[in-house]
Amino acid sequence: MHELSITQSVVDAVCERAAGRPVRTVRLRVGALTAVVPDAMRFCFDLTTAGTVAEGALLEIDQPPGTAHCRACEQDFTLTDLVLLCPCGSADVNITSGRELQIVSMRVG
Repeated sequence: MHELSITQSVVDAVCERAAGRPVRTVRLRVGALTAVVPDAMRFCFDLTTAGTVAEGALLEIDQPPGTAHCRACEQDFTLTDLVLLCPCGSADVNITSGRELQIVSMRVG
């Protein structure tokens, strides 16, 4: 479960940035193409925040869909899974979103 190590890194960064202040909310953007399972991250968040300034914080996860641009037909399209094929059948695609994994914001105090 790679979500545990990813979540631990997020919690470490949040706690460092909080500088001792209690963290109330953490908001993440986890693209649909990252192969990260949001429910697994939520479970890991509760484990990794125990005993830190983020213990008890609410984790909010936005999961934007994947999008791509087809070099063959020049169309932009939404990717619903990790199969990187354009509806025209071409695999010559450029992913334009859906791979992000970002800490968007946190509320402290």
